[in-house]
Amino acid sequence: MAVAVSIAAVGFVSQAEAAAQCGKASWYKMGTQTANGEKMDARAMAAAHRSLPFGTKVRVENLSNGRSVVVRINDRGPFIGGRVIDLTQGAAEKIGMIHSGVAPVKVTVVGGKGKVPANC
Repeated sequence: MAVAVSIAAVGFVSQAEAAAQCGKASWYKMGTQTANGEKMDARAMAAAHRSLPFGTKVRVENLSNGRSVVVRINDRGPFIGGRVIDLTQGAAEKIGMIHSGVAPVKVTVVGGKGKVPANC
């Protein structure tokens, strides 16, 4: 006997939240202004992404240690092949990648209208 269950009833996440982009993250603390016009704040929980709309919130999980942080997209980048996101120094500290400089990550949209390609 088949039982119909509503998606909302079992707490599934939306399609935007389900899609995840995997690749490498780096961190940066340069410049004085972000691409959306904000003053650069190295301690902010913020990041640069090539295509996500400004204001989109994403969870970035360091796949080497399982630590994660939610950041807001306010800049453009990274501009080095193979990298999917650039984190501020503050966000990079939260997920334990300051010393390595680059880490394998999973990026999942948790707020906003942006979508990432599901490649994980």
